[in-house]
Amino acid sequence: MGSESEVGSTSVRALRALLCALLCGSVVGCTGRIAEPDPMEEPPDRDVELPPFAPAAANLPRLTASQYRRTVASVFGEPLPFVELEADTNPHLFYSVGATRTTISERGVDLYEQAATETVRAVFADVARRDALIGCSVTADGCVRDAIERVGRRLFRRPLTTEEVERWVGVSAIGTDPNRGLEYALSGMLQAPSFLYRAELGAPDPDAPELRRLDGYEVAARLSFLFLDQGPDDTLLDLAAAGAFDDETGIDEAARRLLDDPRAERTVGAFFTQYLDLGRLEGLERDAAVYPTWTETLAPAMRTEIELLVHDLVFRREADVRELFFTRRTFVNDELARFYGVAAPGAGPIAFVPVELPAEGPRAGLLSLAGPLAMNAHASETSPTLRGKYVRERVLCESVPAPPDDVDLVIPEPAEGDPPATLRERLEQHRADARCAACHAYIDPPGMLFQHFDSIGAYRETENGLEIDATGDLDGTFLADARDLAEALRTDERVPRCIVRQLYRHATGRLEQPSEARPLAALEDAFAASGYRFTELMIELARSEVFRVTTLEGEE
Repeated sequence: MGSESEVGSTSVRALRALLCALLCGSVVGCTGRIAEPDPMEEPPDRDVELPPFAPAAANLPRLTASQYRRTVASVFGEPLPFVELEADTNPHLFYSVGATRTTISERGVDLYEQAATETVRAVFADVARRDALIGCSVTADGCVRDAIERVGRRLFRRPLTTEEVERWVGVSAIGTDPNRGLEYALSGMLQAPSFLYRAELGAPDPDAPELRRLDGYEVAARLSFLFLDQGPDDTLLDLAAAGAFDDETGIDEAARRLLDDPRAERTVGAFFTQYLDLGRLEGLERDAAVYPTWTETLAPAMRTEIELLVHDLVFRREADVRELFFTRRTFVNDELARFYGVAAPGAGPIAFVPVELPAEGPRAGLLSLAGPLAMNAHASETSPTLRGKYVRERVLCESVPAPPDDVDLVIPEPAEGDPPATLRERLEQHRADARCAACHAYIDPPGMLFQHFDSIGAYRETENGLEIDATGDLDGTFLADARDLAEALRTDERVPRCIVRQLYRHATGRLEQPSEARPLAALEDAFAASGYRFTELMIELARSEVFRVTTLEGEE
């Protein structure tokens, strides 16, 4: 017979495998994915009658690393040891989408076990924290059962079944030390699929048997993950138990309460960070000999600038979020102020202040700020292709196909002895290959509008000693420069439609389906009626049928 620790670890592993088989094996295996219908590549024409709403099949998303850590901290309290978890992936921009598509590797399982063990051990090593978590003396009659039911409800985001309670009480009886036994049980619960996966399967809707309506606990979890990026607290779970989420009124009230929580600002900021791909600014490097104004602090300042701009629009002013793409208002520290050539009284190395970029200056909107320009460029020169692709995919939600495998992606330099050429001229030669022409004709014209900005986003008048031609177009409409594009995006219906779609993907962990076009169109209308306020869009999404109903794969 092994030691108590060995016995506990073996039992927890066996229970974890059993629960994974019960929960995941009955669906499709522990992959976090139930079904993958074909996505809606382009929004349908709003002038055409939209098909009746039919929800896509349910997902089985795994907690992302941030959701895991924040949920554990909310249940066990802080401080907690930092635990390593398997890295998230972000297909279609969002970690939530990756959480529905990736499998857990063998190393990932080991990391979950290590994380659970270290977390619970740290709490139980502090007697005061342990007693506060348990809420009673483990030797008292019914204490262990009560602790498992109470903590388990928070971890599993619902009340435990009788069978689950008995199972975990049985684990807690291992060995002779009741505190150690409860530690085993809680460690095991942190490894259980009911914690690691968000089961959102619902139950048949009495009024529409072809649909499955999420129950109150599943809605509570969706609300909490959408607004706070963590599992629901006791208040949300109590509201679920009371039936508060059976109608839109209760959902609306809970959503507004969650938006008032300061943690919602962090969560909304994380959405925009993924949507705008700001993570690419981390570790961004340029040769200071080629770009004398480049410093190691410039890229972090570019990211902070955008984060503050988003916060200002969404929370401080509750403004039309479309302004992000045409406003001249931004936030700078002293380094960015010098970079943009603007006065910024009160700015310092750390302090950022709001400024208005000159009305006659070359910049307007997010796309002409230094951050997006720098991260959509090569180390030594600009890239109209990358910048145009960013406009198409991030701002307009349009699909850009990958280049053929056998195409040389290197834009040729002028041959020795030839006169210097601009990148526009070199790209025109590249597009002579018929396999490249169609795609470049789609993404390069809007990308050319940013040619007055070099690889770090600084303004310039010439390239290789030649005058720059920064003209381009968007779907056949001639535009003179980046400012013209900002004005075009001001009224482009694709911009708010894309924001709706991106939020939906982030919230549900999957791409929208053609059968969901009707409720998504209703969300677009509600978004417009609110004055394009992003927080109101979040609330409308939470209230929407598309957020609260599903089907199972194979159901008619």
